[in-house]
Amino acid sequence: MFTTRPELRGTFGAVASTHWLASAAGMAVLERGGNAFDAAVAAGFVLQVVEPHLNGPGGEVPIVFHDVKNDATRIVCGQGPAPAGATIEYYRSQGLDLVPGSGLLATVIPGAFDAWMLMLRDYGTLPLSEVLSYAIGYAEQGCPLATMIPLTIERVEELFRTEWPTSAAVFLPDGQVPKAGQIFKNPTMGATYRRIVEEAEAASGDRQEQIEAARRIWSQGFVAEEVERFALNNELMDAAGGRRRGVITANDMASWQASYEEPVTYDFHGYRVCKGGPWSQGPVHLQQLALLKGFDLAAMPYDGPDFIHTVTECAKLAFADREAYYGDPNFVEVPLETLLSDSYNDARRALVGAQASHALQPGEIEGYQVEIAHLNAERGNKGEFDALGGGEPTMQTGTQRGDTCHVDVIDRWGNMVGATPSGGWLQSSPVIPALGFCLNSRAQMFWLEEGLPASLEPGKRPRTTLSVNLVLRDDEPYMVYGTPGGDYQDQWTIAVFLRHVIHGLNLQEAIDSAAFQTDHMPSSFWPREAKLGSLSVEDRLPTATIEELRRRGHLVDVLDSWSLGRVSATARERDGLIKAAANPRLMQGYAICR
Repeated sequence: MFTTRPELRGTFGAVASTHWLASAAGMAVLERGGNAFDAAVAAGFVLQVVEPHLNGPGGEVPIVFHDVKNDATRIVCGQGPAPAGATIEYYRSQGLDLVPGSGLLATVIPGAFDAWMLMLRDYGTLPLSEVLSYAIGYAEQGCPLATMIPLTIERVEELFRTEWPTSAAVFLPDGQVPKAGQIFKNPTMGATYRRIVEEAEAASGDRQEQIEAARRIWSQGFVAEEVERFALNNELMDAAGGRRRGVITANDMASWQASYEEPVTYDFHGYRVCKGGPWSQGPVHLQQLALLKGFDLAAMPYDGPDFIHTVTECAKLAFADREAYYGDPNFVEVPLETLLSDSYNDARRALVGAQASHALQPGEIEGYQVEIAHLNAERGNKGEFDALGGGEPTMQTGTQRGDTCHVDVIDRWGNMVGATPSGGWLQSSPVIPALGFCLNSRAQMFWLEEGLPASLEPGKRPRTTLSVNLVLRDDEPYMVYGTPGGDYQDQWTIAVFLRHVIHGLNLQEAIDSAAFQTDHMPSSFWPREAKLGSLSVEDRLPTATIEELRRRGHLVDVLDSWSLGRVSATARERDGLIKAAANPRLMQGYAICR
């Protein structure tokens, strides 16, 4: 099939990400003798600078990796929890029935910095100053703006001018919306990271002790102090149309650290897929595989109506369970063993019929109360504050929505890292002027009703959409891949995975294939609407496929040819051959391999 670029191949290493500068920085680290962990951290911090509409220092990140030395696959949870003052009672007292999609009350404890540092300390090899030098350089000396950044700033320009002046000071240089390709600087953010490095180096000459010092400086030093000062002392406009203070404090920052977890896994046709736990939407990917295992997918053309209908209908069932059961397992019991069991999925698979479902159908598990009143498709769908940050609006300039960024790395030794950094978008919260970055809005994924798996509670992680993927083939690490996209992440990646392992497309062919998605499930983002029976497809699908999907009852919305999905992937064969591919959509994702 036609591809926009070749599947890259080499033996030394590969980096694929959603921005060419991050991929270049990661490869530069590998070239200088660093390993995949060093390279992923360097690329991750560069993404904060070059994709500020998709992530930032105040955001969060899940990371999956395989460590060759110990033959171990692990998850790093970089999802911070709700602050101590974030209670349903308090938010209700502010006149809210949903957590706003932007503003100071939407924030949880920033998790990305500590997660990156934890992995760098334990698995990296290079000094902190070298790994952060790329991000500091781009922040202080500037980087060219990708096309979507000015479009995002333009959407919130009036908000910045009238309500968020600290954001206007950073993102409206000379009082104007910057142009695509223009060199953009954020020297205050660069100075923040430079100060962290300098204070860490002053604390110790030992590499690991410096990284530990950096973690303390972030969570207990000047960064935490400035976060509290700004959040508690400013009443600023949010997506719900009110001016409100935040509740996050320096004590909140000091109380939390990133952690390692074992992945949740599922075996599918000789592949073992490794995902984060149910504090993320990761297991929904596995639930889809558990349902799809009972269909003869190989007999279905990858761009035909049978394949797209079957995958979409299984996604609807899996995502309904996500809404009914997923939450922070430190607070709620999530019946993952049942959700991934053969008996449960055999029964659920019978719900996939010849016609498209227009009902939200979570499964019923004995001993668990399924409460779906809060999932009403029309609930809270006011839509009047879209420009104030509802949802993850980084790709909402047209008909699609998306978010976030992604990076995958494999080094010459076979170490693999995949990460999906997000949050702290320029449109999510006002810039903290002393730090040069804003906070996240991940708390919008909580519900303000008591007794639900994703109900708001202090210290609880929001059930994030962020998802990472690492695949073992015959018990050997094979592939790491992922994408931005909010609720679409585990839809876009499942299609790429299936087209690669079932239909035999190479990585680039699978990524370039016409994408599809449904909004059948309640959105994880404010204002939490759903579109039951919906199906969006790229217009590169055969006309006969689109017509047949409509005949089967799907409410098909045909979108532009290259508008859905931002998947990147790297893989390694048993003989040491490394492969890489990146998404061509938006013309900024890039893979490097040699």
